[in-house]
Amino acid sequence: MLTNDTTDPSANRRRQTVGEVIRFGLVGGTATLLQYGAYWLLLHWLAPTLAMTVAYAISFAFNFYASTRFTFRVKATARHGAGFALSHAVNYVLQMTVLNAALWMGISDTLAPIPMFAICVPVNFVLVRYFLKR
Repeated sequence: MLTNDTTDPSANRRRQTVGEVIRFGLVGGTATLLQYGAYWLLLHWLAPTLAMTVAYAISFAFNFYASTRFTFRVKATARHGAGFALSHAVNYVLQMTVLNAALWMGISDTLAPIPMFAICVPVNFVLVRYFLKR
């Protein structure tokens, strides 16, 4: 007979981590769509790197609020904000590097964010989780 033993700390940690991954997917997916939508709109007036920078800032504000409140369920403190900002500074540099590499390889302005997101989203999860959960 299978039982659901909620007193097992490792099972609780696994459940908590799975919940965080699912919530991160929802918040991250929304932030990614917000970032890409702003990028696509701004491409009409700005160069790709500048358009992505502005879009990143918009997405960052949403992402911090949603990540602290919903994804990791931690209080939005100055320490968490600093850690979040540091993780996103690393992520921003990685995004700009991958975006510009994709553009350099001839991928169109509108499609270049796809490989960027594929690489940067998983890296961002690890960084944000580390800084918000410590």
